[in-house]
Amino acid sequence: MIGIYRGLAALLGFLVIVITVPAAPARAAGKAVQIGWLSQTAKRTLPLTYLDQPPDDEGIQGARLGIADNNTTGQFTGQSFELVESIAPAGGDVAAALRELAAKGVRLVATDLDAPQLLRVAALPEAAQMTILNTAAPDDRLRQADCRANILHLLPSRAMLADALVQYLVVKRWANLLLVVGHSEGDKEFAADITHAALKFQAHIVEEKPWTFIPGARRTDTGHFAIQAEVARFTQGISYDVLVVADEEDEFGDDLSYRTFDPRPVAGTQGLVPSAWARPFEQWGATQLQDRFLRQAKRWMTDRDFAAWMAVRAVGEAATRTQSTDPAAISAFMRGDRFELAAYKGARLTFRSWDGQLRQPVLLADDRSLVSVSPQPGFLHQFSELDTLGIDQPETKCRMH
Repeated sequence: MIGIYRGLAALLGFLVIVITVPAAPARAAGKAVQIGWLSQTAKRTLPLTYLDQPPDDEGIQGARLGIADNNTTGQFTGQSFELVESIAPAGGDVAAALRELAAKGVRLVATDLDAPQLLRVAALPEAAQMTILNTAAPDDRLRQADCRANILHLLPSRAMLADALVQYLVVKRWANLLLVVGHSEGDKEFAADITHAALKFQAHIVEEKPWTFIPGARRTDTGHFAIQAEVARFTQGISYDVLVVADEEDEFGDDLSYRTFDPRPVAGTQGLVPSAWARPFEQWGATQLQDRFLRQAKRWMTDRDFAAWMAVRAVGEAATRTQSTDPAAISAFMRGDRFELAAYKGARLTFRSWDGQLRQPVLLADDRSLVSVSPQPGFLHQFSELDTLGIDQPETKCRMH
């Protein structure tokens, strides 16, 4: 019976989309909306265990699924969509890859780049008339002092993730936090965001400690005893409710659970994780997207896959609503008040006018279950509760240029 209900729900959702999509004028037919994909081959960091090997097609699989979904809707609107892929080799010239897209007339480009590379390509003369959709860089500075008028952000910022997590901990009355920080710049920024969120939502950082222990023989017969002893020593004598970890490179975070001196939950980049997407997520029809992605990619969808899917779907939604293939018209609509993106999160998502960030709920999940979704009930906002996550307009340092 569950399968029947899911099938009926999927059919009903599809019919609603078809019914609400306006008929396309003749000018839309025959000309594909081109969406660029700009990335660079990179060596992925190996995880702490062999269980989750980093995929070498992360991001682009989400973009390809977005194109397929756009073209499904396009059968009823007379529109078609094409993904134009430009991937620079490791150590290669990303600027040349962007110029390749520009030479093909592509003006809407989803990128899978880190912050320095993203800022570099956004500053190129060829990018001046482009709309760049950031699907991989969560850096706060891209939404703050280093924001750019030609960049929209699909992936939640680290500030949004930190706010989402701390809201939940405050609701649970687990307000005293031990913050453990790795060595990378991303770890330090996420830790700073946790501290800021604690101040904003009235939690308390009882202590912040850097992680410096390097196990010498993790996979020897006794390696787990050394780690167990170190984590117990590291957390002994501290009174706290939750251990919040900042370890984006997955170097030590998974070693903390069940090894602390006192029995305490772990949250942050490991344990209870705030994220754009999660494998156990099934609500609001998300199972449909999970199933489609599994069939296509033969693996689970990641945050970057989901952000890339949203980027391509945002272009598709704007093209459908404007009945246009003109990149300028599509971009203007995405930034406007009438744009809304349905992304299986129980809310209509829109772009913030002050920094180009896509408003969205943030999932809180572990490997096996969805625990909650932020913003949490009771955290109110003058305009949108989604703006309780991340940098709000009154505190923004973004000056579009």
